[in-house]
Amino acid sequence: MSALSLAMRDSNTMLRRNLLHARRYPSLTLNLLLTPIMLLLLFVYIFGDTMSAGIGGGGPDRSAYIAYIVPGLLLMTIGSTVVGTAVSVSNDMNEGIIARFRTMAIHRPSVLVGHVVGSVLQCIASVVLVGAVAVAIGFRSTDASVLEWLAAFGLLVLFALAFTWIAVGMGLISPNAEAASNNAMPMILLPLLSSAFVPIDSMPGWFQPIAEYQPFTPAIETLRGLLLGSEIGHSGWLAVAWCLGLTALGYFWSASKFNSDPK
Repeated sequence: MSALSLAMRDSNTMLRRNLLHARRYPSLTLNLLLTPIMLLLLFVYIFGDTMSAGIGGGGPDRSAYIAYIVPGLLLMTIGSTVVGTAVSVSNDMNEGIIARFRTMAIHRPSVLVGHVVGSVLQCIASVVLVGAVAVAIGFRSTDASVLEWLAAFGLLVLFALAFTWIAVGMGLISPNAEAASNNAMPMILLPLLSSAFVPIDSMPGWFQPIAEYQPFTPAIETLRGLLLGSEIGHSGWLAVAWCLGLTALGYFWSASKFNSDPK
């Protein structure tokens, strides 16, 4: 077999291993998935009428606010799901299994590739579930073309890939699962500090740069524009640039820590 065939075989084996772990121990993924679902229900049914009146400039109507917050919550779902990846990587590094893998004739990067691909698949499954809940309570995207839906899906996959690599790096530097969970917490908090729930221009002036100059806001505005037909402007290029930059950063950081770790 060629080196490429061996690498693909070993990566596929590690992917199956991580998917089996996720299936056997679903509690972590489910707990993280509940956060965006609960926020969706909370903001729609508790604050929806008031927020819709403010955003739409007219009478209270939950549908306007459902349409506004769903793109942000889809990306927040990705941020929540990859926290489980950081915990999983930390467990692998501290329970001795990686040391065992290093004594075997396998393609070393396949260990990380299995985590990354498995996490991206879990992210997409979680996004589909949250999206189904959103549709069930009234979210509609009637104006988006097939091309715009494909672009939205591509952005979600790229965003999941970028933050998964960052989560892998966080897991590698964490001494235990609890530390990994804490280190990855900004991936849940950053969407709360973005344009996911309210427009940036409604925030205090000193806070607007914090909300604007971070990876979630341009991705949210791009996804919102693709699904709802709002203005995207330069957010699309910024979102792609953030994703590519974070992917490269996470990959080289993770590879460096994985190859230098003696455990």
